[in-house]
Amino acid sequence: MSDFLQQLELAAPLFALVLVGYLLTRVGRWTGTVSAALSKFVFAVAMPALLFRLMSGLAALPPVDARLLIAYFGGCLLVFVLGRVIARFAFGLDGVGQSVFAMGGIFSNNVLLGVPLARLALGEAVMPSVALVLIFNTLLLWTLVTVSVEWARHGELSLKGFGKTARSVLTNPIVASILAGSIFGLAGGQLPAAVDAPLRLIGEAAAPLALLVLGMGLAEYGVRQGWRAGAAITSLKLIGQPAAVWLLAWMLQLPRLETQAVVLLAALPVGVNVYLMSREFRSSEGAIATSMVMSTALAAITTPMALAMLR
Repeated sequence: MSDFLQQLELAAPLFALVLVGYLLTRVGRWTGTVSAALSKFVFAVAMPALLFRLMSGLAALPPVDARLLIAYFGGCLLVFVLGRVIARFAFGLDGVGQSVFAMGGIFSNNVLLGVPLARLALGEAVMPSVALVLIFNTLLLWTLVTVSVEWARHGELSLKGFGKTARSVLTNPIVASILAGSIFGLAGGQLPAAVDAPLRLIGEAAAPLALLVLGMGLAEYGVRQGWRAGAAITSLKLIGQPAAVWLLAWMLQLPRLETQAVVLLAALPVGVNVYLMSREFRSSEGAIATSMVMSTALAAITTPMALAMLR
């Protein structure tokens, strides 16, 4: 119980910032223009600055056990299959709906919530593990849902869909900053003070702004449509995925830090990218929006609980 209370105390200020962002939009009547501008700054400037500066010192950071990718994405695949089965037999969804439903159970809010929470709860040493997951997360999971949807629609795979996914990943500022910083650090580069100081100041703003943006984004979605399916997605996301990832990490005998990293990322709420998927594929928008709000609220309790159990 003491471990849980300690983790809850650490996480509480982060989720409080999410609530502040939510109230600014709901009660303060801040417009979507403000939210969009802040979101663009976080994704295109603040978070890339934070991650580039961190990864530029990669040579001095502890090595990462790359098997964590097997544990994390292997767990994602298991839960994705389970999600499709539940979507078909419990909710009668078609192949496209099953794919979007299942993706809700595995696509975490790794950037806006995962990066700040990992740094606070587990320290800077865990960030290379988090960065490694971030590099492959969008590519592998977008590819998975694209394959699933294309097969459901046409019974065959489309190179166009793969190309679109690859382009979106390679031009993503988060992925690009991690890769550029890693290459710079492994090459023995050292940031001059005139560059390092501004990056540090901008990076320090990334975490609180990201959490405010998350709360402001959640205020745009309601919880009235598809709440039953949304509750099922939330259960998969907050219980099924961390359990599957932990099981694979235990079977692989991953080191403690890597295990904590992947289970933390798996225990996070549903990411906003899943809602973008539901809009793109025109399926389950209400259920996904509901699961985003519901899982974020519940994660304030379940994520610290997962960390406490690992300790």
